[in-house]
Amino acid sequence: MTMTDTDPRVPDPLGGPGEDGLREEHGLRMTARLDAGLDRIGLRTPAARDRALAALMALVSTGMLWAFVRMLAANEGVRLPSAAVAALAILVYAQALALCVRRSRPVLCLAAVALAHAGAMALLPPHVTAQTLAPFIAAYTCGTLLPPRRLLRCAAAAAAVVGAGGALAAGTLLDALLRAEGAPGVLGPWTLQGHLVAAGGQLAVALAVYAGSALVGEHVATRRRYTGLVRLRAAEAVERQRERAAGAVMAERARMARELHDIAAHHLSGMVVQAGAAERLIGRDDAAAREATAWIRSQGRETLDGLRLVVGALRDPGEPDGAGLPDSGAPVPGAAALDRLVRSERDLGADVELVREGDPCDLPPVADVTVYRVAREALSNARDHAPGAPVRILLRHGASRAVLQVDNGAAPGRGGGPEPSALRGMGLIGMAERAQLIGAGLEAGPAPGGGWRVRLDVPLDREDRPAGIRPDPDTDGDEDRDEDREGTR
Repeated sequence: MTMTDTDPRVPDPLGGPGEDGLREEHGLRMTARLDAGLDRIGLRTPAARDRALAALMALVSTGMLWAFVRMLAANEGVRLPSAAVAALAILVYAQALALCVRRSRPVLCLAAVALAHAGAMALLPPHVTAQTLAPFIAAYTCGTLLPPRRLLRCAAAAAAVVGAGGALAAGTLLDALLRAEGAPGVLGPWTLQGHLVAAGGQLAVALAVYAGSALVGEHVATRRRYTGLVRLRAAEAVERQRERAAGAVMAERARMARELHDIAAHHLSGMVVQAGAAERLIGRDDAAAREATAWIRSQGRETLDGLRLVVGALRDPGEPDGAGLPDSGAPVPGAAALDRLVRSERDLGADVELVREGDPCDLPPVADVTVYRVAREALSNARDHAPGAPVRILLRHGASRAVLQVDNGAAPGRGGGPEPSALRGMGLIGMAERAQLIGAGLEAGPAPGGGWRVRLDVPLDREDRPAGIRPDPDTDGDEDRDEDREGTR
């Protein structure tokens, strides 16, 4: 008899199902269709399916018994008495009915099948070995349900019962029934050697039937447990991947929110200040008011360009601008744009000083942008939390690192730095994450002499970078050279 069982598909370690996985996937579909068919006919529980299996085995055993009796008479010349056939039928049906509890009481099922098997051997000639499908199914079920040690004991006990029955009782009832009818018996003269040979043969058959089927069942159970573990780990890996993807999306959203904050907070706060000044100048100094509104317009355009850069990074490649406006091709500002940033702050009336020290060199692109963003955020914080306080920006280029330091004094009645509630905002968090991205160190806190200090320490590898700072397109070259030479604004 061929026993088949279907396991869930085991994913291939390299990501694909593999040949074994494809076969198991096909078997899984077959099992799903079989389960659906059994459900449609009302066999929805394991107990109901076991009862149906027992009835089927009883029907199959009837056919096998009829064929066996005819073959025994034709090939061996042994005609079984009616009483022997009736007793064999009872034992065969007992084996089939025992399968009703094969999953709820596997040990009881195996014991009943083995005892019926041993009883049937007493009704068969000693040299004939026959069994139904019930012993295979009972032993296989025990292999799938019992722990290894208990399974070993149960399989050994069943094999011993059948082997002992073959040695001691094989053919005894059949011989008595035949002699009672006046027919020659099936037992020859008793010899120790003959009984030992019979016992050995019956024991070997019993081991093959019971121990072999039990080992197959144990292998299937082990594979099921392994497959379940693999599928559980695969599901956990998928869940972790989803969590990482969701976390990456949230992190990207937070980064974009900080980017928008950096752009909007700096420019809009300045525009609000300048708009207030222009409002006071209307009717008193119209020329100054026009200059203020022109500055507001230019700052609004610059803010819009910056927002386009950020929002453009969120769009899919090739997607048209939703506003119908052309994409801004303006480069992301870097350290070279600090002069323009300082001029913008001075236009707002701020007292800002820019000092450059050391031999300038081009920074890596991300570090270059980070220097500019940190300086701009520090100026925005100084404007918001220490209005009117002087600000000093120092950009020092060393042999192995570049340092940006922004110091602002304390405004009257304030400490010069962000208020405690502001520490939870996007500004300082954004600066810290930008610094972490390029492996730089960031310090933000009260300055020793009062006020507030932001210090960004960027490690450099100057061997791969040519000397010189990219010129700011909005800054006059001679003015820049004079500023670099003097080390002052």
